[in-house]
Amino acid sequence: MKMNGFSTEEDSRDSGHGQICCLVDDGNRCSRPAGNACYSKRIAKTVQQRKLKLNIDHSVRHIYICDYHKGVIQSVRNKRKKRDSDEDAGTSPDRDVDMPEVRSSRLMVDLFQLQVNTLRRYKRHYKLQTKPGLNKAQLAETVARHFKTLPVIEKEALTYFIYMVKNHKSRFDHKSDL
Repeated sequence: MKMNGFSTEEDSRDSGHGQICCLVDDGNRCSRPAGNACYSKRIAKTVQQRKLKLNIDHSVRHIYICDYHKGVIQSVRNKRKKRDSDEDAGTSPDRDVDMPEVRSSRLMVDLFQLQVNTLRRYKRHYKLQTKPGLNKAQLAETVARHFKTLPVIEKEALTYFIYMVKNHKSRFDHKSDL
């Protein structure tokens, strides 16, 4: 039975380890080891839109892609975002480094490596609206989209982090000014 992109229960526990990338790159089957990233519908759409010469080999029983192809696809996404922001803001590429939204698009967090229960807890905590029965890849994409929208004041976050490390605390005690 095929469920969440896996062919068998044994494949789902394997998480791509010991398997070869499921992609065909410009007519040649990729021989790199598969990582944790899956070839989802979103990735297929990006590949099609950007006219990359990547196809999935349907003779394989998994949908895991190698880290190399994952990086290629992510770099294509980032180039598109950067180019759009350059045109909108009218800034030079050198000044993009100082813009927080551009800097955050370069820092990638692979939420697919989290467990499904962790992704579900995140979804529940932030009350994200999703369709029922999402697979791990779809849930990770939804969580990643939301995660990118969270505002972070870096100086404040680092200050709190250093405070908690120095004081051996796991939570920050907010003192109310009453």
